[in-house]
Amino acid sequence: MNDETPGGPLAGYRVLELTTTVAGPFCGRLLADFGAEVIKVERPQGDDLRTFGKTVQGKSLYAGSLLRNKALIAVDLRKSEGQEVIHKLVPHCDVVVENFRPGTLERWRLGFEQLSALNPALVMVRISGFGQSGPYSKRPGYGIIAEALSGLRHLTGHADAPPPRVAVALTDYIAGIYAAFGAMVALHHARNTGQGQVVDAALYESAFSVTEQHVPAYGKLGEVANRHGHRLPSSSPNNLYYCKEGRYILITAHAQSIFTRLCEAMGKPELVEDSRFSNAEARSSNEDALDDIISAWSSGLSLEEAESVLHEAEIPASRVFDMADIFADPHYRAREMLTELPDEELGSLVTPSVVPKLSATPGKLNWSGRHVGEDTEQVLTELAGLSRAEVDRLEAGGIVTRYNGGGTTSNG
Repeated sequence: MNDETPGGPLAGYRVLELTTTVAGPFCGRLLADFGAEVIKVERPQGDDLRTFGKTVQGKSLYAGSLLRNKALIAVDLRKSEGQEVIHKLVPHCDVVVENFRPGTLERWRLGFEQLSALNPALVMVRISGFGQSGPYSKRPGYGIIAEALSGLRHLTGHADAPPPRVAVALTDYIAGIYAAFGAMVALHHARNTGQGQVVDAALYESAFSVTEQHVPAYGKLGEVANRHGHRLPSSSPNNLYYCKEGRYILITAHAQSIFTRLCEAMGKPELVEDSRFSNAEARSSNEDALDDIISAWSSGLSLEEAESVLHEAEIPASRVFDMADIFADPHYRAREMLTELPDEELGSLVTPSVVPKLSATPGKLNWSGRHVGEDTEQVLTELAGLSRAEVDRLEAGGIVTRYNGGGTTSNG
């Protein structure tokens, strides 16, 4: 509904996003990146997402990125009049994305049966911890809880220590990708048949899906995969190695031709003929000894020296990048992976760019996440068909929130 609605391959599709925190907003963000008109509905106080991550001038930088390219309205879905507002919007939308606990929207008269009666071609993307059915479906579940249930957490870290987490909402992002993919498959079906459907994206199933190699191994062999720390099982050398200044470089040279080049680059061509390392199976059986040799070599070099030698020899290797490395890196810059977006409060905000890159119909970033309720009036008057007086009444009753330009609703 904003005059700045971006073009793109999904232009013409309208998405109503009834979501909170990360997985649902990320799904909506993917669709918005490629041109869908995404209308995100927040509670009147603002999404909890606005309290996540670092802040500047009271604004969540994380929310500024995850809410980009979206029209933002604030409606209390727990109240019947708020539910009626959604009913008025649904006939004009192609997709509804939600990530409440199963059964919640049904209690609010916003379940698939109720909404599809208003729009038979509607695609409803439902993201939840454990899916819409099954004995765990009603459990509360954040991404990290689903990660534990999925088996993915068990595979993370070192075998002799508790499994750590990665410092991002990994499972939420995996589920958001699957949810967006499911939305596109369902929209293709709806375009051909006029029939909508539910996309059931469970956080635990999304995380479980990436443990694929270990599933048939247990099914056939009864083998329970375990944590292997920095290494990749049956693939040596494939590890982190210290450099002179104490930073890490990751080297992967398990293929025979690459291992031969690595030995030459280290000045130890004789290792290729050593019976302990002469083939992939032998190297996996003697990976401690091999890692000690590589570490002795790498620890005598600076990180830049090690990278230079390895890249010159065409050996897959990289320092373990931190964010400062990423902002300074020429490849990130050449690929335009850091996009500076205009931001009303902060002037600008750097966010990750659109992924993947399409040659003919690329995605586009237009604005960062804005204030709570910034687009409430425009969406409700132009799309839901409410009058200005009706919006005034709903606001007075605490059903909706409009941004008043004074910053009182910004970020909650």
